[in-house]
Formats: sequence, structure tokens, C-alpha cells
Amino acid sequence: MTGTGGRSLPAPVPLDTKRSLRPRDAASIMLLDRAEGSVRVLMGRRNKAHVFMPDLHVFPGGRRDATDYRLLFSSDIHPAVLERLRVACGAKAPESRLRAIALAALRELHEEASIAIGPQGCGNTGMSFLPDLEKLRYMARAITPPGHPRRFDTHFFALFTDEAGVNPKDIRDSRELEDLRWIDVNDVSAVRLPDITRVILSELRASLQADASLPFGKPVPFHYMRHGRMIRDLL
Repeated sequence: MTGTGGRSLPAPVPLDTKRSLRPRDAASIMLLDRAEGSVRVLMGRRNKAHVFMPDLHVFPGGRRDATDYRLLFSSDIHPAVLERLRVACGAKAPESRLRAIALAALRELHEEASIAIGPQGCGNTGMSFLPDLEKLRYMARAITPPGHPRRFDTHFFALFTDEAGVNPKDIRDSRELEDLRWIDVNDVSAVRLPDITRVILSELRASLQADASLPFGKPVPFHYMRHGRMIRDLL
């Protein structure tokens, strides 16, 4: 269109073509109970008032907060896991960011299911324990496709209850996650899941079938969208 003086002005940009939201770092944890022969994973239903994935069952987790950088911890992340995170986030990513992602997973587990991974200790605001990162396995990464009201670059970790000293009966619902329950990883028919959660569970089943101990440092599947279709890479 033209304005005064005959100069051409750019056409207005339609609202539906606005630039996509930049994904924010997030972490999710698959807490695994293998005490009864089969493997069960802890999941809870997101409140229906949530903008992102309402009324669906998911693993405990959430975005990385700025305060996660400052959390004290009792034991550090496994070197092989740290190296995989470095591959995922880029060689220039500071180690503090990589560790903060793992710390976010344990913080969210505590906030959403009242499970503390690590010894009792003070020093962290809102937490009565010092997170133990040593037994976390890095299992998958997924970026929310464009067009969603929230977008996250989510890193999925796994942790066995017996290694972490967790009693499966100690879980408690929260405002974030309701109907917390242990789900057999081979039968999730009782709950409604987001598509990406089904994909990550499929990756978990494959990993358990390959080696039930879930060795540290194995290649990590990475799911993201490119040119309108989902891509799976290995990190």
C-alpha cells in the first residue's frame, strides 16, 4: 500500500504469522519402580485449568527456573550424563546450565509429588533436602512444536526408586499434579497422555528392552519438528 508522497509502505503482518515462541529449558523425570517384576513409572494428571496439556497425565516436571542455578546438591551428575547434556545443549553451554536442568527435574519432583531425592539438609529455599544427581539417566529430549501457547525444550531423565531410596507409597498429590499413580510402562491404557509422552514412553520401553539397567551415557533420542514434520535424531 502507499502513503503520502507515493512511498510504498509494508503490508501489515497477519496475527497468525507472528514469530513462534522460543522454547524454554525444561526438565521431566521418569521415576521408575521395578520392585514387583514389571517396571512402573510415576505419572500425574495436570489440572484442567492449565494452559499447557490440561487434564492429561504426564511425568513430573516443569521449566528450569533461574534459581535452579543456585541450588546446593549432595552429589553431582554422572560424567557420562553431563557429556550427553553438553552434546544436546552445545559445546559452549556452561556447565552450570546443564546441571541446573538436572536440578530442575528433582526440584519439580519434590514440588509435584513430595518426593525428595537426596539427604536432608538446609541451604535451598523451599527445599529441605540436598538433591542427589548421581543416579539420573538422561533418556530423551523433545521440543514443543510451533503453534502451542507454551513451548519447552524438555530434557527427560530416568531414576530407579530402589537406587534413590524412594518408597513408592510416599507420593502425594499437589496443585500441579493430581491423581498421582504408578503406571505399567507396557500398559498405559488407563490414562490419557499427550502425544509426546507416548513417544517418550516408547523410547523408554525400547531402552529397557535393550538393557534393563539403563546404562549411563547411551545415545539420547531427540524429537523436534522441521518443515512441518517430526524428526527423530540421536544425540
